[in-house]
Formats: sequence, C-alpha cells, structure tokens
Amino acid sequence: MPPSQPTAMPPSAEAAGNAPEWSVGDLAAALKRTLEDSFGHVRLRGEISGFRGQHSSGHAYFSLKDGAARIDAVIWRGTFNRLRQRPEEGLEVVATGKITTFAGKSSYQIVVESLEPAGIGAWMALLERTKQALAAEGLFAAERKRPIPYLPGIVGVVTSPTGAVIRDILHRLADRFPRPVLVWPVRVQGEGAAAEIAAAIRGFNAIEPGGALPRPDVLIVARGGGSIEDLWAFNEEIVVRAAAESRIPLISAIGHETDTTLIDLAADRRAPTPTGAAEMAVPVRAELLAAIDDLARRQRSAVLRRLDRERGDLRKLLRAMPGPDALLAGKRQRLDLAEARLMPALAANARGDRERLARLGDRLARRAPGVLLAGARGDLKAIDGRPERALRALLARRADGLDALGRRLVVARATTLSRAEATAARARDRLAALDGRLSAAEARLLERRRDRIERAARLLGSLSYRAVLARGFALVRDADGVPVRRAERLAAAQAISLEFADGLVQARTGPTSETTAEAAPPRRATRKRRSAAPDPAPEAAEAPPETPAAAQGRLF
Repeated sequence: MPPSQPTAMPPSAEAAGNAPEWSVGDLAAALKRTLEDSFGHVRLRGEISGFRGQHSSGHAYFSLKDGAARIDAVIWRGTFNRLRQRPEEGLEVVATGKITTFAGKSSYQIVVESLEPAGIGAWMALLERTKQALAAEGLFAAERKRPIPYLPGIVGVVTSPTGAVIRDILHRLADRFPRPVLVWPVRVQGEGAAAEIAAAIRGFNAIEPGGALPRPDVLIVARGGGSIEDLWAFNEEIVVRAAAESRIPLISAIGHETDTTLIDLAADRRAPTPTGAAEMAVPVRAELLAAIDDLARRQRSAVLRRLDRERGDLRKLLRAMPGPDALLAGKRQRLDLAEARLMPALAANARGDRERLARLGDRLARRAPGVLLAGARGDLKAIDGRPERALRALLARRADGLDALGRRLVVARATTLSRAEATAARARDRLAALDGRLSAAEARLLERRRDRIERAARLLGSLSYRAVLARGFALVRDADGVPVRRAERLAAAQAISLEFADGLVQARTGPTSETTAEAAPPRRATRKRRSAAPDPAPEAAEAPPETPAAAQGRLF
C-alpha cells in the first residue's frame, strides 16, 4: 500500500498523543511511592475524632483533625496492643507514623506506630480521669493501707539497677540500719515499663514465706525525678492495681517531693524521695543502740535500788527476829518433860499388856478348841436322823397339797368352760336378735328416705318453670338472655328469644301502641286435664295471667 499522507491535527490532539497513558492501579502505586518517599516518618499533632474502639479485626480506625484539616489514621492490631497510650475520643495527641495512601478510596492516611498525649494539659486531663475511675473503685481508701513494719528483716526494692536511686537507697539503709536487700530490676520509663513494674510487685508477693528465696517484709518502689511523661509509667492502671493488691506493705518514692503519681495514692506510705523511703523502711541503728543502752542503765539502777531497799528491809526484820536460843528454849523444855513422862508410861503400858495377855490365856485354857469340838460332835450325833425325817414329812405334806390344788383346778376349769359356753350362746342369740332389728330398721329408714326423695322430686317438678312451659306458656328473654317480665322493657324491632317446652325460637318485636296493649284483656290460662296422660306436675301452682307482650311474642 502506498504510504499514507500526513494530515494536520489540532493542538489539543497533538498534546494528548504525547502524554503517557496510565492505568488506575499504576497511577495509584506511583502516587503511593511519591508520598511515602516525600513523607517518611512524621510526628503529627491533632485531636482524635471518630474513634469507636477496635474493629472486629483488631485494627483501629479514626481521624486526626485541627482547625484547618483532618487526616485518616489507622493503627494495626499488633501496634495497638503495644501502645502505652490508648486512643480516646477528643484527646489531643502526637502520633508518630508514616504517611501512605489507600487506593480503594483514593485517600491518604497515617499509619500510627506510637501515640502520646500532646502537652502537659492533655497528660493532666488523662491523669485526672484515671484517678477518678480508680478512686471510685476504692483503691485509694485509707482503710486499705497497712502499717510499715518497724524493723523489717528483708527489704525489697523495685527500681532501675543502673540509676542513682538504688545507690541512694542502699547507702541510706547502710547508714541507718543495714538490712538484706532484694532488688528487682525494671525499666522505670518508656514502653513496657509499667508492665515490668507491675510484674515486679506481683513477683515479690508471689514469694512463699520460708522458701529458698526470702520474702521481703516491706517493698520500696522508687524512681528519680523527671517530667510527667518520664513518670507516666507509675500512673498506669496496671501499676496502681498491683500496688493496691500487694499483701506486702509498700512505700512509693517516685520523683521529687513535688511530684505526685497515682501509685503514691495506692501505696501504704508515700516518701518524698527514694532516700526518704529508705528512712521510712528502717530505724536508725545508733539511736536504737543508744535507747537500748539507756534502758539497760535504767534497768541496772532500778535493780540496785530495789536490792538496797530489800537489804534494808531484811536487816530490820533480822533485828526484830528473836535469837535461836530464845526460839528453842520452850521446845527443849517440852522435850525434857516428855522424856521424863515417857519411861513410866512405857512401864505402865507393858504391865497392862501383860495382865490382858494373862486373862486371855486363862479363858483359852477354860474353853479349849478341842473341848468345843468334842461337844459339837456329841450334839451332831444326838440329831443324827431328825433332819431327814422332817424333810420327808415336809415333802409329803407338800405333795398332798399339790394333789388337792390340782383337783380344785380341774373342777374350776370345767366350771369356767361351761360358763363361757353359756355366755357365748347368749351373745349369739343377742347378736341374731340385733341383726334382725338392724335389718328391719335399715329397711324402714330406706323407705322413709325414698318417700322424702319422691316428695321432693314432685315438689321440684311443680315449682319448675318448665312445667309451666309444658302447659303452653313461653319464657321471653332479651338479647343478653335476661328474662323479660314487663312489656315496657321491650322496644320495637328488638331481638328476643322465646323458650317453649320443646325448644327455643328467635323472634323480633313488632310495632305496638298503648291503646292496643290496654285494650287487650288479660287472659288466664286454664288447666285442661288430658285424658290420655296424667298431668306432669299435678301439684304445680296455677300459671300467672298472660301479658300482652307475652301474647304478642307467642304470635311471632
């Protein structure tokens, strides 16, 4: 084909043909690279807006704004869990992160990596909110605080191992009263410091008494001075709760005397400085020794004075006490008199015993055992056969008595049996008579009850309105089922029901006039006795006269 000839093009078309053609994704990627290269990590100050908590994915989305503009912000889930300061609606913060774009919305945003309150006012507002929330739970109540032991055996210290604080505490303890010290090293500022401090307090409390590692009797949580941002770890809720839950008495020594943190309110004692905390933990050893020496001196003086007083009282008593000779003179005289009476008394006693022994020998000689035994043998021979004969006679009498008693029992048994049979016969006859009388009385009672029931049934039939209906009358009820006794209660075209003896009929009243109602003479129902069948209620009263309304209703 021959080459085409060039044609003239408009200026706008020529410019469009020279510009490169981008896809949407390429343009978005190029803008993202340009923005991230120009703005790497930035620190952005603004007020948090639109924060509604973490998304279900764990990420957090909100905006940072000031008086002129706003920018979207996002905190990924892993970063959010590591934040020292959690985002809150309306809080002015300084966010550190990188600027990037989100191609799905054609917008730019900041990916936050760290967050901190902006300015002292924001820190203090956050501190006040946390303080009020924890105070409402009673963590700062005075009744929860425990006394500090006077002389602890072990002192536990939670602080940084490299700062001047631990050296000041150890030096002060050595000056006042050297005590073993357990140091739990922690970071006292920066990210993760609050978690380490809380873990140290709970770790000391977890030590079992009497274990391999001694448990401290008092804890000191200390840090040197600094700004409110430097001391913020001791305002964290996790640290305050750990201090309030500590079973070991706790002394807080955070910053200088003018610095106040929330752990100071939850601790059992607050020291103005770490050195002051060491002074609160232990007394001065020299003062204790001086006090002990003074007490020992006073004790020795009191003992000496007591001994002197007792010694003087003893001398007075010795002077008033009689001598040994005076005390023993009466006793000696009584002993001499007793000795003089003893020998005659012994001789008289011996004579009386000899005389009594002689009388007993004479009586034994007169009534020797052999003589008594010979007399007893003679008496036994004299009564040789008499007991046996008396026993046989007694047995014979007892046998005769038993035979007579047996005969009497036989006669009495026969008599008793005959009497019992006669009594049983009489009882049977009486029972038969009573049975006959009871049957007759029962028949008469049933007959009387049957007659009463029949009379009541007849009376009920005569009084029932159905007997009246059987004689040709009808019962008129209104739409509510209430019986109508007077015609004036009915209105024209009112629905009524007529009950006859054989069923119920629905009707409606027609137009009536007073002249018609007055002209209709009342008719009295007459009883007609049927020849084929007897009257169903012979004792029923005469039916009432029929009203005009009843007559009119019956016509319908």
